[in-house]
Order: sequence, then C-alpha cells, then structure tokens
Amino acid sequence: MEASGPNKTERQDFILTTGKRKTAIARTFLSPQGQGKFVVNGKPMEQYFGNHPWQKAAVLKPLAVSKLVKADVRIEVRGGGVTGQADAIKHGLARAIAQIDGKLKKLMRDQGFLTRDSRIVERKKPGRPKARRRFQFSKR
Repeated sequence: MEASGPNKTERQDFILTTGKRKTAIARTFLSPQGQGKFVVNGKPMEQYFGNHPWQKAAVLKPLAVSKLVKADVRIEVRGGGVTGQADAIKHGLARAIAQIDGKLKKLMRDQGFLTRDSRIVERKKPGRPKARRRFQFSKR
C-alpha cells in the first residue's frame, strides 16, 4: 500500500523553514531563482515594516550577506510584536539560505543568524505585581 502525502518524485521550487523569536513564529518560503520579491503576510516588506526601517534592515541582512538578491521570499509570520517578528523572519530566512549550500551555512553560522535567541518573557509570580517586582515594604 502506498503512503499518503505528496509524491516523492515531485520537485519543490522553494525551501520551507521556520524561524522563532520571543512569541513570534515565521514560516519562510525561499525560491533561490526569482525576481527579488519579498512578501510578508501578503504585503510587500516595505509596506509591512513601514515605520520601522531598522527592522527592515535586520530582515534583509541574511540576503545581503549571502548575496542572494534575486531570491523570491514569502513569509507568514504570527505572534509577537514588530521586533520579535523581524528577528523571527531573519532566523527563518537564514535557515533557508543555509539549506542551499554548505558554504552559505557556514557563513550564516559565523554571522550568528542560525542561533535561536531563546529569551522569552518571564512569567508573573503569585504574590507579586510582576515577575520580579515586589510590593512596597513598610517596616512600621
């Protein structure tokens, strides 16, 4: 009996990876041969990161370092804020670029793009107003 799922002889024309940062999760679809389109959640990247030029620059770093200017990139990102989403996109994009070639993987690793930033918000503790903040103490 044949297993269900896509036919193994079918060729994919894109690389699918996932990037994470804080609570943001980005699914990255990278087509190495393309026209240089960069779409985030159905919008052009310039429109998605409108008032945040530093996030746009952070997202483009893996492409600039690897010199893949003509690659088509489609991103689906959920959760978190603008900075977390930008870093999740950068992480996913670097992982996709690393799958293309071993030299590019070493380049992404040397730049620190493949390392998952595991810092997340610390949970609130009972009996305290925030995670570490304590209520004001009065001796008398």
